[in-house]
Amino acid sequence: MSIIDTHTHLYLEDFDPNPAETVRRALDAGVSHMVFPNVGLDSIPRMKKLHDLFPEVTSMAMGLHPTEINESADTDFATVLTEFNSNPTRWVAVGEIGMDLYWDKTFSAKQMDILDRQLALAEQHNLPVIIHCREALDETLEVFEGHRGMKGVFHSFGGTKEDVERIRNIAGDFYFGINGIVTFKKCPLFSVLPDITPERILLETDAPYLAPVPMRGKQNESAYIVHTAQFIADKLGVEKEALAGITTANAKSLFKI
Repeated sequence: MSIIDTHTHLYLEDFDPNPAETVRRALDAGVSHMVFPNVGLDSIPRMKKLHDLFPEVTSMAMGLHPTEINESADTDFATVLTEFNSNPTRWVAVGEIGMDLYWDKTFSAKQMDILDRQLALAEQHNLPVIIHCREALDETLEVFEGHRGMKGVFHSFGGTKEDVERIRNIAGDFYFGINGIVTFKKCPLFSVLPDITPERILLETDAPYLAPVPMRGKQNESAYIVHTAQFIADKLGVEKEALAGITTANAKSLFKI
């Protein structure tokens, strides 16, 4: 059995002094590949360094995370764009991009602007997008009105059946990244899984965040994805190996890995 972690930040300083050990633990746990989405300017060199240590089992996405958008957003995006254009074939997606109005709505208009530009970048290069959307589905879909029919994943999805339909009707036939949130005791997300269907589920960790039960409370890492996979398989009434096979095929199809 092999599983692809389609969203993990093992390169962040949370995993210092030796992030390579977390990659090796993931491989030992049965994770065959890991996708590293970028966050901000500071994370770019760290991400590339870890990827270069494991080029056969990791891939990278380039983008500017919505929580990184502030007064210097235009300059920061220009830097990200320069990094992207330095080697466009190096990236499997534009991400992590999107909208986040959970903490602060000060830069909501600028978040929409930068999202619009990053969606256009993905369209230009025929790449999928990795969408972060927190407390901002209306605004995110408003931007997607100008970019219908794209490919990508709504990562760390925690929405409703109605949200799934809205995304499909406006953004396109997206995948949905499911992580440890689904295992939390009071999370109703498992009831939405049949509407998503296994053919549109991507497994992810979002490490170092959102460790699944029974690891909740610990720093998350890609090796823990096996617990999320088992939980989803149980809820859908399929074998874990079958779910791993379907979601691995989904990831390979979307990211061309």
